[in-house]
Amino acid sequence: MPPGIFLVDAIGPFFRGQRGGRINWSKIHFVRLATEGVERRSQWDAIQVDMKRFVREVAAAGFNAVTLDDLAHLAPHPLHEKDVAARISVFREEFRELFRIIRDGGLEIYLTSDVLPVTPAIDAAVGGDRVKMEEIYRGMVDGILRDFPELSGLVLRIGESDGVDVKDPIRTRLHVRSAADTNRLLRSLLPVFEERGRSLILRTWTVGAHRVGDLIWHRRTLSDALKGIDSPAFILSMKYGESDFFRYLPLNRAFFRSPHRKIVELQARREYEGAGEYPSFIGWDCERHARELKGDANLVGISVWCQTGGWHRFRRLAFLEDDGRDFWLRLNTTVALRIFREGESVEDAVAAVVGAAKAPALLELLRHSETVVRELHYIRDFAEQKLFFRRVRIPPLLHVYWDCLFINHAVRKVLRHFVRDPERTLREGEAAYALFPRMIELARAADLPVADIEHWRDFCHLLRLARRYYFLPFEPELVGRIRAAKKAYKKAWPSSTRERYRIKLSFEPFRVKRYTLGWVAALFLRRQRGYRLIDHILTLNLLSLVFRLFRPGQSKVVPKFLRKSAMGVEALFR
Repeated sequence: MPPGIFLVDAIGPFFRGQRGGRINWSKIHFVRLATEGVERRSQWDAIQVDMKRFVREVAAAGFNAVTLDDLAHLAPHPLHEKDVAARISVFREEFRELFRIIRDGGLEIYLTSDVLPVTPAIDAAVGGDRVKMEEIYRGMVDGILRDFPELSGLVLRIGESDGVDVKDPIRTRLHVRSAADTNRLLRSLLPVFEERGRSLILRTWTVGAHRVGDLIWHRRTLSDALKGIDSPAFILSMKYGESDFFRYLPLNRAFFRSPHRKIVELQARREYEGAGEYPSFIGWDCERHARELKGDANLVGISVWCQTGGWHRFRRLAFLEDDGRDFWLRLNTTVALRIFREGESVEDAVAAVVGAAKAPALLELLRHSETVVRELHYIRDFAEQKLFFRRVRIPPLLHVYWDCLFINHAVRKVLRHFVRDPERTLREGEAAYALFPRMIELARAADLPVADIEHWRDFCHLLRLARRYYFLPFEPELVGRIRAAKKAYKKAWPSSTRERYRIKLSFEPFRVKRYTLGWVAALFLRRQRGYRLIDHILTLNLLSLVFRLFRPGQSKVVPKFLRKSAMGVEALFR
């Protein structure tokens, strides 16, 4: 595929020594960055040291560009509050030095931007005037490209904004609500990029909010959004599947439905599969995607997320660990690059990373780990089903989410409804778990991180007990075993010495009858991409209204992690 754009995210240096339990890894925590006094110099000097190391490592691996957050914290505006303006001034000064480090390392820089950022002062001055807000944003974009000639372009995200946990006075919110809005925004911005010789990369990722929420998979929405867009400055960036970074998703056919240049997004630090705590290998998936994209996708590059994504307590920093704790992150990131850039097979790419002597043992371990992820983390019978709710494709993984394993009666009922062959599901899980002794043996033989495999083994013991609870007849003895296994897991892997999963147990009855669950699923979920008549009447319109009317009572029925993480479940109903 070369020459092309080979992007990797560079936010890792900003997360060194991050305090607190669960961390929002979606973007840099600007509110925690010091802007004055001794602390400022100490913190930013450390970030510079880490950035130099990161740039050196990823450039040596073969990447030629990085993404870095974000326009909102580097773009001044006369309406900004004095304290906000002062912080932006410091950020611009410090980032200019980071940009120099990156450029001196031979890498291009693409700045990220949610559409669009506001502060209370801007909100008060503009109010609900969407045209004025777009004019302000266009001015910010133009100013950034003018003030920082080091930038090669911007990466725009229109379908997701800051999480509900973000307390920064500069916040982003969803502004683009339809395909027509998207088209208008692109037509407004592209002349700025063309005039300055930079690239505008538009991400199709959305969380299902508003009518544009199906942009990632709906053929007409994408077509209408890009109608008449024909610019040498424009690039389309898409995740490989029709949902987030999960397994069991076929390649998104949207890659072949427009003539625009495209980037495929990949995730090396798997936010739903341990975030680098164990070998959740993506090589074979990358090999398959690369082979399919050799068609008429007009692929010009890849964007590999080695650090970004998710709300969890796992803290490994890609390309920045002295003790090799980032081995699995490095492996995924580098192998993905070599497959797409050099056209190598998984076997050749792995050998290039670890050497010919270690490669056979590692490859066998990775094949086994692939089986464990696909057959024990995921429940294949459920994961292979194509299900949609409103404008989103239902994730193929329900009971493990970020750093949480949910073992409760509600999950049990839902999975028992959708899984058609529970006996096969149980056999697959047990067979996958039986691979751990061999994986540990291979890790020792190849001098790989054995403790990572042992931790994964103990977590997977809980996963297979959870599967028994989900699909076997209820027995109090099994509940006791699950509680004992949770206690043993916490004792073996104390949070004071390493990050571990949170095991959420609740065996209280979920008081929804099986037949009720069946008709609710049939009514609100569909197995086709296109909308049914009932979707237009009920799920897309009436359900949204009902959700807003009963918002005060949601705390009693909506789990806290759905309300307090990412944009909150409310985004699904906009």
